[in-house]
Amino acid sequence: MIAYKKFANGFEYIEVQNAAASAKIALQGAHIFEYKRKGEEDLLWLSKSSDFEYGKAIRGGVPVCWPAFGMNNPDLPQHGFSRTARFILTQTQEDERTTELIFTLEASEESLKIWPYKFLLTLKVIVAENLTMELTTTNRDTKSFTLTQALHSYFPVSHIDDVKILGLENKPYFNALTSQTQLQNGVVTFDSEYDCVYQEVQNEIILQDAKRSIKINNEGSSSVVVWNPWTLKGSRMSGMKADAYKSFVCIESANAFEDFRVLAPNQTHTLKAHFS
Repeated sequence: MIAYKKFANGFEYIEVQNAAASAKIALQGAHIFEYKRKGEEDLLWLSKSSDFEYGKAIRGGVPVCWPAFGMNNPDLPQHGFSRTARFILTQTQEDERTTELIFTLEASEESLKIWPYKFLLTLKVIVAENLTMELTTTNRDTKSFTLTQALHSYFPVSHIDDVKILGLENKPYFNALTSQTQLQNGVVTFDSEYDCVYQEVQNEIILQDAKRSIKINNEGSSSVVVWNPWTLKGSRMSGMKADAYKSFVCIESANAFEDFRVLAPNQTHTLKAHFS
């Protein structure tokens, strides 16, 4: 079942239910903010104080950061403009245990003022026994453009102290807090603010928590961002309580830093993330 829903303030989202799982996806940003397998807890973390208002990014779920990750393009908002852009649900397909939805965003007068390229951006979401996202960019312009992006996934954890991330051992990473490039020694654990972009990642990543393990597989990407704001930064962020950092970690499927992509006219690129 696929249904159009609204919050009391008129904020629109799509609700999906099938025999395997359920999901909620905002039309603003094509933002998945809930995904649950039948009989299980949510696979995605959502801030209890997150805004569901037009023009404000949702804190949690899977924000689509596009066409720039972070602040590497000073002409654009942080993480680009797609998080607050309205997508259109253009195609659906469903059976008993699988629902596929395709959301699209195209260049507009507003987007061309801040990013002077014509494009087609599509997000395919597959809600089934597992959650799959395919973010495809098509260059519809007459000139090439450079692309950085991320599926900025928030995952709930029992407590950040209990978290281990496997699969990034011996990978080089850029530490955004120290501006240093280092090599990962052992599994990733947390005892303070963390903001690192890993490179040369082609293998499966496993988020290991006291309650469960989540497997993350990416395609069209060799960079992964691991982030937790900890106390000080978390207390300054919109849509987030000061102690929220204890309950989530972000493991972001990305094309970031050295993994940027240059798309020639009519060229496409797909970033795919699969969570199980």
